[in-house]
Amino acid sequence: MATLAELAQLVQGEVHGDPTIQISRVASIDRAAEGDITFVANPKYLPHLKGCRASAVIVAPGVDVSERHVIVTANPYLAFAKVLSFLHRGTRAAAGVMPGAQVAASASIDATATIHPGCVVGEAVVVGARTILHSGVCLYDDVVIGADCCLHANVVVRESCRLGDRVILQPSAVIGSDGFGFAPAGTGYFKIPQVGIVVIEDDVEIGANSCVDRATLGETRVRRGTKVDNLVQIGHNVDIGEDCIIVAQVGFAGSTRIGKHCTFGGQAAVAGHLKVGDNVTIGARGGVSGDLEAPYQVLSGLPLMPHKEWLRSTMTLPKLPDMRKDVLQLKKRVDELEALLKEDGRA
Repeated sequence: MATLAELAQLVQGEVHGDPTIQISRVASIDRAAEGDITFVANPKYLPHLKGCRASAVIVAPGVDVSERHVIVTANPYLAFAKVLSFLHRGTRAAAGVMPGAQVAASASIDATATIHPGCVVGEAVVVGARTILHSGVCLYDDVVIGADCCLHANVVVRESCRLGDRVILQPSAVIGSDGFGFAPAGTGYFKIPQVGIVVIEDDVEIGANSCVDRATLGETRVRRGTKVDNLVQIGHNVDIGEDCIIVAQVGFAGSTRIGKHCTFGGQAAVAGHLKVGDNVTIGARGGVSGDLEAPYQVLSGLPLMPHKEWLRSTMTLPKLPDMRKDVLQLKKRVDELEALLKEDGRA
């Protein structure tokens, strides 16, 4: 529960209306009721406010929402996220190591951490303050987990890997599985030991069923603030820069270097040993097969091309059958004209 004034202060906004209104929940425009706050980040949704029962609305400057209590802020979507986080934050007290968890005697577990039943914590593991390990989490020996982390059910963090503070691992994420390394040996392959580690820096989130492979030597690193969606594969010795967005089913082959604030659309892929510069965006299913060190590029397709060119190309594709017909007809007419010219020449 918070007043409209308190929420406005939280998002650095300005109240228009009654600042003492009590808000208990964030809700969508179509489901909001009295006591709720909703938001409008896109002007096309403004007509939906006509029948909305929300007590207050978050809007951008210049939006006319007469006869309503509002918070005006430059970024309504960010304000919505902050208000949602504030009103729905967890308040459960730390439960410590709960019955049914298996924790090695040499592990160091902060007194404010929570280890749920079914967790397995190996030798010399360190778990920081207020971190939560949900049921089924398995931490191999020598793992270090920072403060305020949340590892959801069935997460695996293998030996010696490091997680910073405020890291979130969604269910069944795997940190530190073996990198895919095999040396050709005649008609078969010899497994290359993967003796490096994974380092996940502060404020990173890894989605469900995503895998970050340990380095062959050295480390695989995901840097501060990067957000990884579900079903993403990050290969051995990859280095991903700060504040990147990586959407579902993206794959990074080994030893790639990704700059900061890059975005990879769903099912995009990057070949191994490549470099991608800062602020590069790769559209869905885009394939990176060469270095992209120049910053501030928006590319799509395979082979990659500037996104606007790719859009024009995809608009042409449905017309190819008709264009083929036209080309064949033109070829036929050219052949006929050449034949007539030859006859005239003989005459």
